Amino acid sequence: MAQGTRPLSPHLQIYRWYLTMALSIGHRISGIAIAIGLVLFTWWLTALARGPESFAVVQAAMDNIFGGLILFAFTAALFYHACSGVRHLVFDAGRSLDKEGLRKSGIIMVAAAGFLTVVFWLLLFAAG
Repeated sequence: MAQGTRPLSPHLQIYRWYLTMALSIGHRISGIAIAIGLVLFTWWLTALARGPESFAVVQAAMDNIFGGLILFAFTAALFYHACSGVRHLVFDAGRSLDKEGLRKSGIIMVAAAGFLTVVFWLLLFAAG
């Protein structure tokens, strides 16, 4: 068969990236990050139940820059996923489904997730 007569299958080099595509992929990635974070949270809870020695191991592992970044990423994923879920609830109500509405709601969603993450951590640091 001649190569010129067969249609090409669409792939990422054909499609142009757009905001809603990136937000959809981000929603999936944040779901995976939440699942991994919940495994770490379960480790923390079981260490808490097992006693001070086990809890000290978890605290030593998480009480550093890397552990702080993991916790920050976990909360960012939680807020991103939650804001994305609210956005989809608005879609389910039949609102904001036109091209401009999708773009605006995506920008609002990302801004809200970032704002909530920063405010959460500021309140956490303010509480001591």
